[in-house]
Amino acid sequence: MRATYALLRHEARLMASLVLWAARRTSGTGVRFGYAKGQGAMMSGFAFMCVVETVAVSVLLRNWPAVERVVLVLDVYTVLMVVGLHTASVVHPHLLTPDALLVRNGVRLEQRIPLDAIKSVRRDTRYLHDKAATAELDVPVGSQTSVTVELTEPVAHFTLLGRRREVRVVRFHADDAPDLVRQLTAARELTRA
Repeated sequence: MRATYALLRHEARLMASLVLWAARRTSGTGVRFGYAKGQGAMMSGFAFMCVVETVAVSVLLRNWPAVERVVLVLDVYTVLMVVGLHTASVVHPHLLTPDALLVRNGVRLEQRIPLDAIKSVRRDTRYLHDKAATAELDVPVGSQTSVTVELTEPVAHFTLLGRRREVRVVRFHADDAPDLVRQLTAARELTRA
């Protein structure tokens, strides 16, 4: 029951992201760092293929109108979900606040990292990630991360379905990684002073 609730909440937040995107707004306050450019072409292609599939299935099922309507509703919903996945990444950027860095991945993940828990931050482009590393959180875009944050103490990470684990290293992608590293380093120094 808990997993069903988490998935329904996720889908509702995707739909809310579509509304934010249509209103040209983003969520949260702080310095924003985008990460969605690397996946835009792929998600557009995926949405286009879903539309082509919707039209093709409608043509194939034209002799069975009841089935065609049901499948059409499901296909339109699928297209909305695909567009929602991308718009969620656009309207929920990474945020740097006066006391924390929020690493986001659409509405699926929002990892809060207190600035005083950051040991080091560096630009570090990686394409392959070790799935067995339990104390690491990888948040790739297009199978790539560009920033690595090492922590002085573990922080709690909760998966989409609520499973908890402790992480000591967070790797994620940012469209302008050098600027994020520079501003995060400056914010850490301000916090220490």
